[in-house]
Amino acid sequence: MAAAQSAPNTSKMPYALRPMQERDLAQAVEIERDAFPTLFPPTSFRRELKNRLARYLVAWHSEVPPELEVPQNSSLTRVSRRVFYRTASLLGGRPSAWQPGQQYLVGFLGAWYMPDEVHIVSVGVRSDYRGLGVGELLLIGAIEQAQQRRMPAVTLEVRVSNHIAQNLYKKYGFEPMGVRKGYYSDNREDALIMTAFSIRNQTYREEFRILKDLHRQRWGDADRTVL
Repeated sequence: MAAAQSAPNTSKMPYALRPMQERDLAQAVEIERDAFPTLFPPTSFRRELKNRLARYLVAWHSEVPPELEVPQNSSLTRVSRRVFYRTASLLGGRPSAWQPGQQYLVGFLGAWYMPDEVHIVSVGVRSDYRGLGVGELLLIGAIEQAQQRRMPAVTLEVRVSNHIAQNLYKKYGFEPMGVRKGYYSDNREDALIMTAFSIRNQTYREEFRILKDLHRQRWGDADRTVL
């Protein structure tokens, strides 16, 4: 993990974290289809929310993106607004799962809490929101959650070809621990196992704090509710 000093940043990141809720299920399915179009079988998020071992976080846009706003002069009724958004989704690429009055989700992270480690099972971000610090924000939230739950380590699998994700995980102290042959069902690609050990010790906490400061310096401060 790299250590560096960062200057204070008082700007606000337009994304925030919170636990996934049942009202988020349709958008979570939509994000997964966008992020992992070849994934089979798809995740049963409803079942995961009932799984006592699983914890899911979502990143949501703290303001409704302008392209999703109904025109101010619109006379659409509540029902016709829903029809408007579903039709616009087919014609103009608007997300069909999002509806006015809901928080617009841009990503999610799922983790399973095992006896001696937290296993991150999935991280998905909408394609239009990649490269904006959202995936890193989700990872920060997952590590914070694991620390608050007094877990000693976090582990995950990542495609051997996904060097961008591997570099992010390495930055947060994840070390290569082995390979799972043919792990991914779509193309039988191998998975690299990566683990961050001793996430509760003082050295890791200090380096983690610096990395959070660097993320805040680049992207702005983000509200995070992880429990």
